[in-house]
Amino acid sequence: MTDANANNVDARRTTTEDPVFELDHVTIENENTPNECAIFPRDATEDELMTNWIEAHDEAFVDLESMR
Repeated sequence: MTDANANNVDARRTTTEDPVFELDHVTIENENTPNECAIFPRDATEDELMTNWIEAHDEAFVDLESMR
């Protein structure tokens, strides 16, 4: 890659806007297993909620201060 190509790549990155969306979450309280947290786009339609989510379990969470 030449310097000219590197500059073109950088230019594309700065002119392309990243998608912006807000996330929401819900805690799923389970009786016999650890609780879960589902994270999803705030403005998702009911159909989108069927496929656009992330599920996190207790071991996936860390203390914010320990990661700074």
